[in-house]
Amino acid sequence: MQDKIKTKLEILADAAKYDASCASGTAGKRSAKKGEQGIGSLTGGTGICHSFTPDGRCVSLLKILMTNYCIYDCHYCINRASSNVRRARFTVQEVVDLTLNFYKRNYIEGLFLSSGIIKSPDYTMESMVRIAKSLREDHHFKGYIHLKTIPNASPELQEEAGLYADRLSINVEMPTEKGLNTYAPEKKLNEITGAMGKLDHKITEHKQSKSYSGKRPPRFAPGGQSTQMIVGADDTDDKIILGSSVSLYDTYKLRRVYYSAFSPIPDASIILPLKPAPLVREHRLYQADWLLRFYNFNLDEILQGTIDNMLDLDFDPKMAWALRNRHEFPVNLNTADKHMILRVPGIGVQTANKIISIRRYRTLRWEDLAKMRLPLDKLKPFICVLDYRPPPHLLDSNHLSQLMRPSQQLELFGAAT
Repeated sequence: MQDKIKTKLEILADAAKYDASCASGTAGKRSAKKGEQGIGSLTGGTGICHSFTPDGRCVSLLKILMTNYCIYDCHYCINRASSNVRRARFTVQEVVDLTLNFYKRNYIEGLFLSSGIIKSPDYTMESMVRIAKSLREDHHFKGYIHLKTIPNASPELQEEAGLYADRLSINVEMPTEKGLNTYAPEKKLNEITGAMGKLDHKITEHKQSKSYSGKRPPRFAPGGQSTQMIVGADDTDDKIILGSSVSLYDTYKLRRVYYSAFSPIPDASIILPLKPAPLVREHRLYQADWLLRFYNFNLDEILQGTIDNMLDLDFDPKMAWALRNRHEFPVNLNTADKHMILRVPGIGVQTANKIISIRRYRTLRWEDLAKMRLPLDKLKPFICVLDYRPPPHLLDSNHLSQLMRPSQQLELFGAAT
């Protein structure tokens, strides 16, 4: 690799690390022929990140910015116009060549491409679309492509991007309009959500329509769209953050909202906090997000009894809810409905389905749970089966919180009797 390109790669891969929404989505592979093998490996390197699909498959992506020059001056961004950082810019052909070279060497399975804004949103978006188009049409690239789109670029460019990308994303950045106005005054929330709405409409249109020949039209962003919120740069509480996410999921059918804990950046703006947001807060938001989307929890339940509408940092949100609602437990796994089984700490959606399937043919016993390799110590205070019921000390709510606190690392000893 030429020294010049290597230097650019080091700068623009490092600049891309602040974007959390690097994910593969569920678009599947673009195999040219039936049975054709996909390529990719777990070998890391500059600019290579690893993402995971919902089925657990690891996907290696070249994650870079096209450029970290930017005409915007967002306070939270290390690449803002007033920041004193090293700058670099790839040409369209350089990004195409890098992607193909990494791909052919089995280093990656796809490209995650974002960019600072240069000259104008349309100029920048047009260059990114040219990269994706060249990969698809000139080089028949069948790997995964995720493009970060620019909200106030023309609708025509947004639509063209969807024809070549597996996933599109537009970062909302701040959970509230007030926060966006304070930290990124050049960005407008209505422009961001307006662009999300247009993409959602186009994705739905392509899914539902067929050409006159009876064949489906070209794929349009089959992995859907996603966004990212910065957490902890302002005083927005977790209830507002999660409420914004619920609204985005419901209104624009987003596949994912990513949460990025604020971390102080070099040459920081004076209006930013000096301390980073706790990483565990970011983790709790992801867990709560999962409960809202897949476990039939609502926002008020998750935030019930919390202090200042902030998630408990000591316990994951499901455990925190269970500890606040001891009257709902123990749950009889042989008779409870799926809604209640999903509220048991340590039981996920697949496990709940398996429990319901097994009990159609037999009454569940403790040994059945052991064969399913469930976290039995975690389950003990919250479930009962034919030959097990929690002993009195695990039903005592005054002591259970202390027993379940991760830092204590206490064993809930005793097998079922």
